[in-house]
Amino acid sequence: MPNFNSHRKLTGFLATLGLALTLLPTPGMAQSSASAASATARADQSPLLAPWGGPHGGVPAFDKVKVADFKPALEAAMAENLAEINAIATNPAAPTFENTIAAMERSGQTLTRVSAIYDIWSSTLNDAAFSAVETEMAPKLAAFYDQISQNPALFKRIEAVYNSPATKKLTAEQQRLVEVDYKQFVRAGAKLDATAKARVSAINQKLAGLFTNFSQNVLADEADSVLVLKTEKDLGGLPASLRDAAKTTAGTRKIAAAGVITNTRSSIDPFLTYSDQRQLREKAWRMFTNRGDNGGAHDNNAIITQILQLRAERAKLLGYPTHAHLRLDNTMAKTPEAAMDLMLKVWTPAVAREHEEVADMLALAKKEGAPADFKIEPWDYRYYAEKVRKARYDLDQNEVKQYLQLDKMREGMFWVAGELFNFAFVPVSDVPVYHPDVKVWQVNDKTTGKQVGLWYFDPYARPGKNSGAWMNAYRNQERMDKPVTTIVSNNSNFVKGKDGEPVLISWTDATTLFHEFGHALHGLSSNVTYPTLSGTSVVRDYVEFPSQLLENWLATPEVLSKYALHYQTGKPIPQALVDRINKASSFNEGFATTEFLASALIDMKLHLAGAQKIDPDKFERETLAGLGMPHELVMRHRTPQFTHVFSSDGYSAGYYSYLWSVVLAADAFSAFTEAGGPYDKAVAARLRKNVFTVGNTVDPAAGYRAFRGRDPKIDALMKQRNFPMPAAQTGGKLGPGKPVDGPNKVQIRRK
Repeated sequence: MPNFNSHRKLTGFLATLGLALTLLPTPGMAQSSASAASATARADQSPLLAPWGGPHGGVPAFDKVKVADFKPALEAAMAENLAEINAIATNPAAPTFENTIAAMERSGQTLTRVSAIYDIWSSTLNDAAFSAVETEMAPKLAAFYDQISQNPALFKRIEAVYNSPATKKLTAEQQRLVEVDYKQFVRAGAKLDATAKARVSAINQKLAGLFTNFSQNVLADEADSVLVLKTEKDLGGLPASLRDAAKTTAGTRKIAAAGVITNTRSSIDPFLTYSDQRQLREKAWRMFTNRGDNGGAHDNNAIITQILQLRAERAKLLGYPTHAHLRLDNTMAKTPEAAMDLMLKVWTPAVAREHEEVADMLALAKKEGAPADFKIEPWDYRYYAEKVRKARYDLDQNEVKQYLQLDKMREGMFWVAGELFNFAFVPVSDVPVYHPDVKVWQVNDKTTGKQVGLWYFDPYARPGKNSGAWMNAYRNQERMDKPVTTIVSNNSNFVKGKDGEPVLISWTDATTLFHEFGHALHGLSSNVTYPTLSGTSVVRDYVEFPSQLLENWLATPEVLSKYALHYQTGKPIPQALVDRINKASSFNEGFATTEFLASALIDMKLHLAGAQKIDPDKFERETLAGLGMPHELVMRHRTPQFTHVFSSDGYSAGYYSYLWSVVLAADAFSAFTEAGGPYDKAVAARLRKNVFTVGNTVDPAAGYRAFRGRDPKIDALMKQRNFPMPAAQTGGKLGPGKPVDGPNKVQIRRK
């Protein structure tokens, strides 16, 4: 996913609307002479404030960053930006696109540079010193952005341009930018009276602090809790690569033990899959699923209750029934009804498939000697699923893993980018990095040799780094005053093994790697004029579409034969093993779909609950029971650790967007398979032209239709996951759904 746990989380509600992007264009745009002089004058005092210099159109000076510099740099950059905005708002000339909308695009460059680096420290180098700065600055940044969104003189000028007949004579991209700016300001409360504006601002500031507290609590539980494997027996069942990683982690953390499992998904999931020590599996599972839910200083339940109530109050002030209605107003789904309709269509067949999967596991467990009353518990699911996979398909994921070297998979992604996007990746060593693990590549157009951007890769887990995987854009592409190339990054949490040996990753991890690279390619492909509309700056339930789509190329024969090479022999993965992988491609989809949808449904129902004062644990437990949640698994992201939803407004009432996007992705990949195959040049060209290059310059539904020739259908997804089509389908298309529970009407049943 794109990283919404960034400075935008500190801007409160404006982050949700993307207003921060509107007001804070990317580095590289032409500065006013006063701003440039001011930034240069302060550079000696703080490198954070200086324009990015060096090769590649300028790069962040990571080697000069000091945590102590962040607060004064942010404060100076905010003051500069406010002065720029005030000059726009008080301009005596009549409002025009150039002196208002374009002027806003040119403002805030210093703050954007500082924020880009601040984001990186927040998500990858977050120690005690930085956390203190983050806690202090969160509400200050939220208040700062509210000063802009609630500036009546500024909004009056934006509104005048929006309503001006002259706007109809602008280019299509300019008209789109005017519309985006105007609607974002309205949705941020620009039309409210002074009292309501003040309350919205107070809510945004309070939320910014709560978001920071939430994410820091999860990070603390991940950093402070580990599973110590005391003896060799505790390593039972683990393949060699996991044993080596556990032993390496024990050494790194200076723990005298046979091995250590850290409290992140990249460590826990493999342990649950292979460990034959059931009691330790349970301990690992409880440690991971209880993050943020252990009582004490790092418990997130009270924070969640406050966040939900503040969001509900803000939505009412802004004229929406609930936060969910507010959030979906500016998406492809448009309404919570449409999102819920899609989720429930998939929920029923997913749960039914999960029950079948459990029956298979129980049969195998009893065949192996389990007692008659044996039950599959959540900490057993991955373990027995892997046994069933091996028995049914003769497919051992550990066997597959031996062919999935991290570096080779990265090379495979580069090759796919060359075939579909005409990109070439060239390693560079002339730019500073923020950690020795980070490597950088220059990305060029293969035909012209022209540079299109830089790609930073930060692959390994470490203390102070958020778990999971994500994409960042340090600088967006644009050509407003001069061509500016993008800088993007991909970030993962792979666990290092022995020095000098390749890092082996699972098929799931390789899929995630391709997914996040899809976001990077979205940013690198951008070809627009204005930075606000650049790259991944699209609506939430469309932004995951390019990344979900790229996952499909991992399994193509071209990638597997060239890059899935055995880490010892160098031989390509055997076709017989590939055949078994393909045969098992829809295996365990009941589990995968159900655990995701449980999180998405809880997210939506929490935000449809309106002003109810919610006990998160109780709500989660009772709502899942009412939905018929299987006993054998939990939500992919339990509420107290659901950073997508509670570390920012980013994916709040929007986690459904992954499913919406995967429907688009499955349908879009069918365009390739219906034509000349995954590397069909004509289809790839249409995809680049209508999806990857256009950013937010066109309506996403129109862009998709231009690519596909029609609206998306759900059929391809259901076929891909081997689910039966829902009985009540209307042409199989995404569209409005049935009414769902609104405020104070969430159905809650006891188990």
